[in-house]
Amino acid sequence: MRIARSIAAVGAFAALAVGGTTAFGATASAAPNVTPQGVCGKAYKTVNSVPVGSLGTVYLTYNSSNGMNCVATIRANPGSAKPMSAYIYVPATDEWAGDDGNFTSYAGPGYVYGKGYCVSWGGSISNVYVSVENSNCAALKEQRTTEIR
Repeated sequence: MRIARSIAAVGAFAALAVGGTTAFGATASAAPNVTPQGVCGKAYKTVNSVPVGSLGTVYLTYNSSNGMNCVATIRANPGSAKPMSAYIYVPATDEWAGDDGNFTSYAGPGYVYGKGYCVSWGGSISNVYVSVENSNCAALKEQRTTEIR
């Protein structure tokens, strides 16, 4: 009888341990829902975006209260760290900002003053690079998107 109780106790503990690992594992490994506003700030509204293949998206955001643009590259499926980048450049003022490195979910933010100016911006995830040239001007002039694999 004592052996039967020990086996039952070990079985119950094993079931609890496996169930606990499953319950806690899902919570611990779940990635936060990263948004452009979460990276750049709540006052920044998304004004443009471009996919980075199927790996994620580069977002261009703008804060109308201070004239600042922000760029962020966000992965579609966060996970182990991968090479990523985000950049923004204002040709008229020669001002730029960017971020690059190995990241698990996003690169950025990069901020520049852009009110009334065209901006060039883009980013990368792994070996997929995208760029948008001379976009989001006060009066939209030209937009050219490039993807390089």
